[in-house]
Amino acid sequence: MQNAKLKCNMIEKENGFFHDSIEKEAYIWYEENWQHDDDEHLHQRAQLTFVKEGYQYFHIDNKVYLVPQNHVIWIPSLQKHKITSEAETVKLMVSLFKNIPEKQFYKTTHVFPAPPVLKEMILYAKKWNKETAENDEQEAFMNALLISLPNFCKENTALQIPLPSDMRLLEVCQFINLNYQNDYSIEELAEAANLSTRSLQRIFKKETGISIKKYAQLIKILKSIELINSNQLTLSEVAYKVGYKSLSAFTSSYQTIMNTKPKISKKNDFIT
Repeated sequence: MQNAKLKCNMIEKENGFFHDSIEKEAYIWYEENWQHDDDEHLHQRAQLTFVKEGYQYFHIDNKVYLVPQNHVIWIPSLQKHKITSEAETVKLMVSLFKNIPEKQFYKTTHVFPAPPVLKEMILYAKKWNKETAENDEQEAFMNALLISLPNFCKENTALQIPLPSDMRLLEVCQFINLNYQNDYSIEELAEAANLSTRSLQRIFKKETGISIKKYAQLIKILKSIELINSNQLTLSEVAYKVGYKSLSAFTSSYQTIMNTKPKISKKNDFIT
């Protein structure tokens, strides 16, 4: 994925559609230093991405999905998406599947932590990195992984950031994203949207399914996950950087969103 016309051995044909001529059922692309190009694209193959180190944001439809270290994202066939990240290093593995089962699971996007068994399976498949020749072992192994995938899925919807379609609310979201470390009032947000505070709260909840307060909390916690992934700060430092006055307040908020307490992980450990 080192230039705008080639992604995981797929060549852009037109308007962001990437096509591959590989015959094998599953194609593996492992990258030690992923380079982002910020282009929206789609392809015929369904995609499973495992983030081994760092984190990625996937922009899909009206949502942004955070995929932290040791998490996976499943993206159905022909689903437009683009990826962004400010992580210093991103190591990941992409598995691209030509044919998928007909079950509903495979038709929608999912983000979930990779349990040890799934992680080991994904990393084992690295031995077929960028190979285009048919391989009976790989086909059987990747088919088993694909069929088992729904059983590993324990999705955390907190890793999904809803985006409104109303342009006035996009101004509010941008304000929150830029000022998540600071204190601000609902009146300031209403002024940014040119709405009354009451109308802003009502429309925001209708468009996103969550309150402004919940959205702001979600942004803080997702930013904290980025910092935790960096392994460069203590939890107290992370709490302060995302705008919390105390570690206890941050821990409580984090646990509310993520259903677990924050923890600085050892390198390559699962983040909980």
